[in-house]
Amino acid sequence: MTDQTPRTYPQGVPSWIEARHPDPDAAGAFYTALFGWESEERMPPGAPGSYRITSIDGRDVGAITSSDDPAAWTTYIAVDDADAVAARVVELGGTAGPPQDAGPGGSAGRGVDCVDPRGAAFSLWQARDRLGSQHINAPGGWVFSDLRSTEPEQAMGFYEQLFGWQVSDMHEGPTAMVRLPGYGDHLAATSDPDIRERQAGAPEGFADVIGALARLDEGPDDWHVSFSVADRDASAAVAERLGGALLGTWEGPWTRAAELRDPQGATFRVTQFVPSSD
Repeated sequence: MTDQTPRTYPQGVPSWIEARHPDPDAAGAFYTALFGWESEERMPPGAPGSYRITSIDGRDVGAITSSDDPAAWTTYIAVDDADAVAARVVELGGTAGPPQDAGPGGSAGRGVDCVDPRGAAFSLWQARDRLGSQHINAPGGWVFSDLRSTEPEQAMGFYEQLFGWQVSDMHEGPTAMVRLPGYGDHLAATSDPDIRERQAGAPEGFADVIGALARLDEGPDDWHVSFSVADRDASAAVAERLGGALLGTWEGPWTRAAELRDPQGATFRVTQFVPSSD
């Protein structure tokens, strides 16, 4: 196996992100200028709307798509059977739309838009040809998504039952890491064979981290995306120059982060990794 081995995502791991915007042309211009993305239209000629895969060096980051709803980033969670997991979402008190195939003949995969019992929107992705994000944890790439809630312990109960997630005792400031037991083993056996050696000094269970849980002072609950950048302040300045807004900055044990809003109103975070001095 090499660094080019495609990354696959077992059930319960966030695997894909989409920017859903009323003006996908403007969204594409903003994010490609900010992160250095390339984009490729995948909607068939003559079909309504737009669906653009974004990438860096040929490795998929996510997508930008047209939407009649307010601009927002959507996080997809990998599943083995989208229909079965959507039914389970409803059993647990959430809502789920109709599952839909994507790509010619459903070749890309099958997705479902869902809302958890506290109102946070997310989606399910049953991968076929489109395995999920491939350029991650590197400048311009997706880092992870946070579940943000005014009642985080209550919010997590739904996902614990749905996916088997566990809240870790690892924290980045006020944010707790969320683990899926066995994910590190999956990475070691597939796309990241050196993960155990590389993370030798990390806390126990670090390889199983799949996201984060954060407390909101005010609702509504939501899912929030973070992207890696080489320089937080420089990226925030670019975002402002492109018409975005800087909402705040903070420093954690391992990162320097900035909260941003794009010109159409979608919020997201950029994070600069800062190695610990310990």
